[in-house]
Amino acid sequence: MNLLEKEALIRDAAINLETESPESIIRWAVERFPNITFACSFGAEDVVLVDILQKVSPKTDIFYLDTDLHFKETYETRDRLEERYGLKFVRVSPKLTLEEQAAQHGEELWKSNPTGCCDIRKVEPLTSILGQYEAWITGIRRDQAPTRANAKKIEYDVKFGLVKFNPIADWTSEDVWNYIREHNLIYNPLHDQYYPSIGCEKCTRQVLPGEDPRAGRWSGFEKTECGLHK
Repeated sequence: MNLLEKEALIRDAAINLETESPESIIRWAVERFPNITFACSFGAEDVVLVDILQKVSPKTDIFYLDTDLHFKETYETRDRLEERYGLKFVRVSPKLTLEEQAAQHGEELWKSNPTGCCDIRKVEPLTSILGQYEAWITGIRRDQAPTRANAKKIEYDVKFGLVKFNPIADWTSEDVWNYIREHNLIYNPLHDQYYPSIGCEKCTRQVLPGEDPRAGRWSGFEKTECGLHK
């Protein structure tokens, strides 16, 4: 498929897939782009998509970015999911260890330059792993943040140079939790402790009543994204 054919396919599919279920979208995606992967962060949206993938396409690769700074509850959620589904998540690590990062960029880079820290521990490893695939699946939703409001169910990811599927882009948080409860899914227990959006332990705090769900990410900085979806 050449670039023009791919662009036409994506343009038409964005319209046709808009009202389709996540199961149908993922099935369509893996049939047309067999070299596809799913980026999992073990949040509520992602455990839903792990469950759907195991039903629709259990052989599809699922990777996670191990920043070495996740909450212990996040790692425990990973382990519980692997045990339940009998799968092994692909671990993607930064080139620099935390010690090497500190030596090159200073101690606790996430405090002085969180964007730089995200670039090293998330964006660069993601760029590397996505270079091995022709398409990827994410759990982003339009109502999560203004930067995601225009996300389509399928789009061309210019930043990383491949096709991007967002099967639950039109879901609400209530939709996500209804699915989790209905299917008795494993999820990160931090969600029950006022952590609606969970990133690295160093840059994530509890969200107070009335705050935006992503207010707990990079609190104190004018930063709402780690750079993976913009």
